[in-house]
Amino acid sequence: MRSALLLATLPSLLAAREIPTTLKDQKALAVTIYNNDLALVKDTREVRLPKGEARLAFEDVSAQIRPETALLRDVTAPKDFWVTEQNFDFDLLTPQTLLDKYVGKQVTVVRSVPNPEGAGAREVRETATVLSTQGGVVLQFPDRIETTIPGRIVYPGVPANLRSRPTLVISLHSPEAAPQRLELSYLTRGLTWHADYVANLAPDEKTMDLSGWVTLTNQSGTTYPHATLQLVAGDVHQAQTRPAPAFAMARMEAAAQPRMQEEGLFEYHLYTLDRPTTLASNQTKQVALLSAGSVPVDKEYVLQGQPSFYTGSMGGQGVPEQVGVFLSFRNDPAHHLGMPLPKGVLRVYKRDREGRAQFIGEDRISHTPAQETVRVKLGDAFDITARRKQTDYQNLGHKGRYANVSESAYEIVLRNAKQEPVTVLVREPMPGDWEMLQNSLPYVKTDAHTAQFSVRVPAGGSATLTYRVQVRW
Repeated sequence: MRSALLLATLPSLLAAREIPTTLKDQKALAVTIYNNDLALVKDTREVRLPKGEARLAFEDVSAQIRPETALLRDVTAPKDFWVTEQNFDFDLLTPQTLLDKYVGKQVTVVRSVPNPEGAGAREVRETATVLSTQGGVVLQFPDRIETTIPGRIVYPGVPANLRSRPTLVISLHSPEAAPQRLELSYLTRGLTWHADYVANLAPDEKTMDLSGWVTLTNQSGTTYPHATLQLVAGDVHQAQTRPAPAFAMARMEAAAQPRMQEEGLFEYHLYTLDRPTTLASNQTKQVALLSAGSVPVDKEYVLQGQPSFYTGSMGGQGVPEQVGVFLSFRNDPAHHLGMPLPKGVLRVYKRDREGRAQFIGEDRISHTPAQETVRVKLGDAFDITARRKQTDYQNLGHKGRYANVSESAYEIVLRNAKQEPVTVLVREPMPGDWEMLQNSLPYVKTDAHTAQFSVRVPAGGSATLTYRVQVRW
């Protein structure tokens, strides 16, 4: 009987011996966020530990912590300090989970009934057993069963395995009884970041002002106050794990003028915020990454062909095609840049005649190191049109080591409704081995399978490009 009683009370005894540590004990916090929904948290707290065995309840960890990555070390007295067990308690205290834990147990139901004397109401207390909480609640009273709660429920206590916040419970051995600095490091999901860039194009479209922002989203289920923040740009490999559940995002906050410092880290780039910041739970925050003025840009009009044009007949009708508009710039000090640019979305604006900024297009950029060129597509030209017509096609059949040989001839008419002349780059991807047989304008072989023509189109006029090519594959 005594042993059974001891076993029944063991969970409460263990809970009573737990040493809780919360954010009030925090002495330092560092968060490193990666591109692919992954973050490294280093949380340092000062906790008074007894000598010998102890159970530490490390509260306010991420709700999406990967417990297998957690590592606790004693910074003050590392000798003879070790961890024997870790348990992540994520069954959080809510009205529903509390009710669920009392299935098969007794609770007190308090309800108000009219006072017999007719003045107000009085409280009536009844004892009931919770039979089920599936799809509602089933309560067994001494004289009846009810499927709704006739009042409010009063519980005798909170079960030991329910936590008010995500908690890592660590069984450890402490070398001495004294306040000690403990550092818990772990990987977590729910913290993400991405870069956004805003470019304001000059009226002459020769330069732009560029600003970069980092957008941070915290859906990990906890707050990281006054954290040293670092971001890693690059694709860090991870073993496949089952994704953790996500939390809803609540609000966005723009931080006041911080800056990111950049350095190389292994095969990645590390960006460090120049001051501590707070990442509140369910919050999106933006911090400045870079700012550069008068960055020289090049504007291109591009007509992009398709390899399929050369493997069959297109018919005799002209086919209208879109002419794309691109901006490019060099990421180097000579062009007022030079910081490695994390991947993200670049949005471009230009002011109208009244000075109002208008959105003119956006595109994604990849991770771009220094000394490389960034090229983005903003859309398709309105005043520049193209029409392609296949003027001849011959299937020459088998020839030598080639199973298919064909000749195609094309006429491309470009029209320009602008008041100034433009140059359109016509890029034609040729499959297999190819040979240009005739061409009305010079071309450049930009790679093994691309011929590029530069076509000057006069203001309010048109220009025609013709060529014949033999393709072997």
